[in-house]
Amino acid sequence: MAEQAQIPVYSRRLREARERRGLSQRDLGIEAGLDAFVASSRINRYERGVHQPKFELIARLARALGLPVAYFFAEDDELARLIVEFSRAGDRARPAP
Repeated sequence: MAEQAQIPVYSRRLREARERRGLSQRDLGIEAGLDAFVASSRINRYERGVHQPKFELIARLARALGLPVAYFFAEDDELARLIVEFSRAGDRARPAP
């Protein structure tokens, strides 16, 4: 029996973030600017790792979910959590250049 391919980290994080916000796949897709007719199926394919959205769409999904884009690509769960915390801390937490 062939081993199933692992779901990409962005797919897992997208689904988790959507569910935490209580959004349906269709609603998230619409918030990110997808046509209502295809929103649910497109988000479903991204969450299953069948397709990867272009960076522009990932950025729109991140905005709709209130998360930084980097969150979706952090391999480590603790790092992903820290990315979210840092982004929410605002400019006062960022070091001066």
